[in-house]
Formats: sequence, C-alpha cells, structure tokens
Amino acid sequence: MAAGLTAGCTSDSARPGRHAPARGATPVPVPATGRHQAGITLPQPAQPHLLAVVADLGAAVAPGPLLADLGQAISTLTAGTDRRLLGLPPGDLTVTVGVGPRLVRTAGASLPGAADLPRFSRERIAPRARGGDLLLQICASDALLLPVVAAALLDQAGDRIRERWRQSAHRGAHVSVGNGLTAPRNPLGFLDGIVGPHTAAEQRRDLWLDGPPAVAGGTLAVVRRMELDLPRFAALSVAEQEAVFGRRRTSGVPLSGGTAASGPALGAKTPDGRYLVPADAHVRRAHATVVGVGLMLRRSYSTDEPAPGLLFISFQNDLRTFTATLTHMDASDALLPFTTTTAGATFLILPGFDRRHPLGSRLFG
Repeated sequence: MAAGLTAGCTSDSARPGRHAPARGATPVPVPATGRHQAGITLPQPAQPHLLAVVADLGAAVAPGPLLADLGQAISTLTAGTDRRLLGLPPGDLTVTVGVGPRLVRTAGASLPGAADLPRFSRERIAPRARGGDLLLQICASDALLLPVVAAALLDQAGDRIRERWRQSAHRGAHVSVGNGLTAPRNPLGFLDGIVGPHTAAEQRRDLWLDGPPAVAGGTLAVVRRMELDLPRFAALSVAEQEAVFGRRRTSGVPLSGGTAASGPALGAKTPDGRYLVPADAHVRRAHATVVGVGLMLRRSYSTDEPAPGLLFISFQNDLRTFTATLTHMDASDALLPFTTTTAGATFLILPGFDRRHPLGSRLFG
C-alpha cells in the first residue's frame, strides 16, 4: 500500500518544514499536554527518528487506568524528570497514543475509530502484524531516546499489555519546495508529503475530530509498513520513474508544470492529446479531488529493517479518506506494483490531555 506515498493527498504538518531547526541546534521541547496530542502537527518538521510500538491489552484490562498511567509517564518523560530516561535529555521527544477498534467499540460501536481497516491487494501481512489495541508513536531527534522511552512505557504498562510488533524508522534531510516550505525524500528518491491540510481551516475540516465530545480533538491514524522494490524501480529511466509519480524527481514539480508546492494541472495535455500527468500516475490516482475525499496529514518514515521500505502513517478525521484513496489507487496506480504491505492497522488517536483530564479519560472514564 502506498496511498499518498509522495505526491498525493499528504502532508507532514500545518506548514511542512517551514521552521526547520538549524543543523546541530538544540531541539525545542514539545509540550505533551493540550487539546491535541503532540506528534501529529507538532513539532514541525517532524523529528528525524521514530519508533512505533503496537500492542494488545489483556482481556480483563480496563483501558482507562492504563491510559491514565501512560499519560502520566509521557508527561514525566517529555519533561525530563523520569529516572527511566537514564540521564538522556528529552529534547523534542513526543509520544502519541492511539487505541484500536476493539477498544473503541467497548466505548461505543458508532464512535469514530470503531471500524477495522479493510484488507487490500498487495498485502503480505502475518496475523500478528494486522490490527492491534494500542499504538505508541515515539518520535525524537535523538535516536538513542526511542528504545529507552519505549522500555519506560512498557514498564509502566507492565503485564497489562502484550507487544505485537515494533518498527524503527528515520527521515532524510528536508529539501526546499518553494514558498518557504521543505519536504523530505522517500526511499525512491522523490519528495514526500507536499500536499495536505496546511491551514487551520483545512485541519478543522479534514484532520481533527469535532465530536462526539469523547473523541473531540483526536484524529484517526492509519499505520502501514511497506516493503519497496528498490532494484526494480531503480532499473527504470528517470523519465519512467517520473511518470510513475507524476512529478520531477529532483524538484518535486508536477509534470504539468508550476512549482512543487502547487497542485498538478490534471487536465493539461500535450499537443497530440496525451495527459502531461499520466492517467496512472500516483499523483493523479491519489489526488483528493479525483477520489472525492479530504486531505491526509502524514508523518511517514523510511525503514531499513526488516526490509527497505516505508512506514506510512496518515492522520485524517474520516477513515474513508484513506480507504477510498487506496481503493482508487488499486485500480491502476503505477506506484503500487513496487510496494508490498507487511503490517497494517488503524487507531483512534486520543484527544489531548492535562492534569485535570488524564489521557483517555473522556472515552474510558
């Protein structure tokens, strides 16, 4: 699966990379509390390192107390006051927590996040790598923090959870795409996350859940681990690679012209009537307007193990934004034959929390 892998309905943040810190600068701390959890639109650009941990809760475990404990641990870890950090400064550490459909259904079968992620083509997912009750997305500029923080959170949870799988990943350097914006490259060499919900109005419309009250301020996440067939893609000419994506490899500019930050002119044709952006190009097949859905916000990362690929993470307030996009891509997206999905799940990313309102208390209180 590669919905919005580089040029479709994707984004890293409200303004991707507009305030990228200078190389070598001390990372700015990110508050753990607030209306929304950190690690979605903040910080931006996204930190260069990520560890995702997916786990299940024991059958008799109550989600409320567990989530409250995790929220308290997140507060002390990000503040640097938790002894389990082993003296490491937290820097821009963020931990984002989501709960899977099974847990959401215990709170209400009609709630956002209660639906399981359907199966799609080009999947090779072992049972243990499909679904899950709990997502811990840990991000930081310092890669040393990730396993330390994961160990602390799993220690906090104790025998109440059982880990399913984990994936560490990283991001490359950001490249300017114009208008003061930057974007990283993906493992196929193309700029990743150019289009998305940039403005506050777009985020209210397409990103954040506005109700019911138990989930307001949260969002829905899709997590998919993909292997990429790098040798076969590299064997294509640059022109063939650009036709697959619908953008120039070096600059990210659509094949229809303009700038990287501008949307492709999907109706533009050559004098002999051929589309400048091919009919099966990824940027066309994953385009939100073509599919008829909202925009996705992405924090996707490259992987080295167990195979070269991508950890695709998208956030949206309607699961159909993702499922309809991938269904549309399945028909004839030129990028999909280079991908194989090996893990997948969807989670309700809980609303933000503070001292008065523990993590998950509005849903499981």
